Amino acid sequence: MHTVEQLKRGELRGIHRLKLSEQLTELPDEILSLADSLEILDVSNNLLTDLPDWLAELPKLTIVFASQNRFTHLPLVLGRCKQLEMVGFKSNKIARVSGDALPLQLRWLILTDNQIEQLPEALGHRPRLQKLALAGNMIKVLPTSFDKLENLELVRLSANQLTHFPDVLLTLPKLAWMAFAGNPFCERAVTTATVPRVSPDAYRLNHVLGQGASGVISHADWLDRRYDFPDQVAVKVFKGEVTSDGYPQDELQACLQTGSHENLVASIGLVDDAESLALVMKLIPDNYVNLGLPPTLETCTRDVFKPEFRLSVRQIEKIVDQMVDVFNHMHDNKVCHGDLYAHNVLINQECEMIFGDFGAASVYDYLTETQQRGVRKVEARALSHFIDDLLSVCQAKEQQTAAYQSLRKLTKLIA
Repeated sequence: MHTVEQLKRGELRGIHRLKLSEQLTELPDEILSLADSLEILDVSNNLLTDLPDWLAELPKLTIVFASQNRFTHLPLVLGRCKQLEMVGFKSNKIARVSGDALPLQLRWLILTDNQIEQLPEALGHRPRLQKLALAGNMIKVLPTSFDKLENLELVRLSANQLTHFPDVLLTLPKLAWMAFAGNPFCERAVTTATVPRVSPDAYRLNHVLGQGASGVISHADWLDRRYDFPDQVAVKVFKGEVTSDGYPQDELQACLQTGSHENLVASIGLVDDAESLALVMKLIPDNYVNLGLPPTLETCTRDVFKPEFRLSVRQIEKIVDQMVDVFNHMHDNKVCHGDLYAHNVLINQECEMIFGDFGAASVYDYLTETQQRGVRKVEARALSHFIDDLLSVCQAKEQQTAAYQSLRKLTKLIA
């Protein structure tokens, strides 16, 4: 985090990334003094309602983040920033998005949790667009130009006002990760009681194990002896608001509809009352670690791994076999995970896998047979990328083996 005082004193000359959060109502002109170096401008968590015209005078600016401000429109100056690729304006009050506000080099657009009803036709004329996050708006229909987004790989359309499933998604040649739950066209059933409903008094929360956009996962002691549960469990308490992927209730429904599988995080109880929404799960053993790391600003939609991380072909085969089985299990139950990535996978030393995080999942059993096949085909591309990503960390000495080449062919067969 930087300060305006540092900026005014000239202490930030030459920096590539500037982050200011001081309840600002306008940007300080001194940012222009960074024109020779500034690439990333993060002014999230301020009180901004617009951006100055001089922003276009920053020739190296490629990323602007301005989430949690007071914008009611996407600033027009963004469209005049010639090198701008990534725009993030999550959790504002944006109702208007002009086509003139969309940079020509746009690759990543985040407008989650706003008040957008209509998107401009110009959106489809941004051919480099790979990642588009629009969950938690009031969008009723996608622009007719959407079919031109031939490089779009990830889209989040959950928690909007779409009245029909957007068939255009199934025509996009590179789309691999999508979320669409929580729209009027979705026939949301009553939460399937595939696990017993329990009281929030049935457990005692201890320390936090982790947290994400949709909730907090804690270690807990199980107290209610009427159920044959382990003494220690994990409890995910969902937040009430819309997340970057959609509504928590839809995540819960998808998780329960998927049912049990030895390679999925095991759900064993449900709390669903006026006071709390939570999922009781078996604890994951301590010897499991994350397989991958989330995409970076550079990779946009593709996972990365620790620099020293390597897998043998045999290890990759074992992980892939498990994931293919999980993929078939989910889609046999008409659930699209929406986030099939290595960073959502845990493995142990034997490469036994546990897959989780249903935040972007969508139940789709109400769609037509043709649409259902299309949804499965889209997620099959994510499965192909998953295998491809694992092959990228294969030990060099094994990359000429028949087993490696067989896995390489599999990525093409699946996609």
